[in-house]
Amino acid sequence: MTGRTSRLAPSPTGALHLGNARTFAINWALAQQHNWTMLLRIEDLDHPRVKPETINQAREDLAWLGLTWDTETPIQSTDVGPCRAAFRTLASSGRVFPCDLSRKEVQAAQSAPHDNYDGMRYEPTLRPADAGRPWNEPDETRTWRFLVDDREHTVNDRVSGTHTFNLGRSIGDFPVWTSQGPAYQLAIVVDDARQGVTDVVRGNDLLSSAARQQAIATALGLDSPRWWHLPLVRGEDGRRLAKRHGDTRISSFRAAGVPTERVIGLLASWCGVGDQTDPQPMDAAEFAATVEISTIPTDDAVLTARNIQWLTDC
Repeated sequence: MTGRTSRLAPSPTGALHLGNARTFAINWALAQQHNWTMLLRIEDLDHPRVKPETINQAREDLAWLGLTWDTETPIQSTDVGPCRAAFRTLASSGRVFPCDLSRKEVQAAQSAPHDNYDGMRYEPTLRPADAGRPWNEPDETRTWRFLVDDREHTVNDRVSGTHTFNLGRSIGDFPVWTSQGPAYQLAIVVDDARQGVTDVVRGNDLLSSAARQQAIATALGLDSPRWWHLPLVRGEDGRRLAKRHGDTRISSFRAAGVPTERVIGLLASWCGVGDQTDPQPMDAAEFAATVEISTIPTDDAVLTARNIQWLTDC
């Protein structure tokens, strides 16, 4: 054993689609190739968007694809005690402050366009006068933001190289706790650390999150994992795969009788195996034996009408 651990972490905000499946398959292949331990962790903290019926569906879809795991951790929302303890540590050290502003109010304070994922930045002028002071009894019914520095954070990614992010200039102070409990960024850091996750494999749309998570980990005295951020799957219109591109859910292909080997073969073709215009059926074991992280195309994959026809014409 290498002592390294990764995790498959589906979020039950919707069913697994072909883009999710490609990322999970590459993650699983790396684990098989390097003898990592694999965890399954259901990340359900995006409360308004969670669809409970998709939790078991995610397990079934992964199993149908042949993507196995060694153990399943508790569903994220059922085990937030360690996140609460971490939040209180940040509060007592003055690294967070309460914020009762609405998204509309934060947006109204924008001084200029910013280079970040949703065009929103928490301006330094919005900070309360006592930001940075210790809070020994933080009110958990409020939103709390992490106090960021105006400096560069370096993210070393094993797929796409080195990146730098200045959180102060891009997104500003970001939420780590809300009235509903831990926010995504804090929960990921705490859960990865306590569950021994050493390698995080996910889509490159989360690359900027790595900088935020490293900042939180440093403030808590924790090590950050190795990062592997992969190109996404997009539709022919260049937009990230979504409902607008039709039904690309794994469960739908499964229900329609599409062989698992067809789906895996398509995922492999997007990973640089063979000809993308002529995928070849294969199972998960063949995928792990064939796909090489160093030869996966650096450009995003594109789901075409021909791909869908190849899946369903069998």
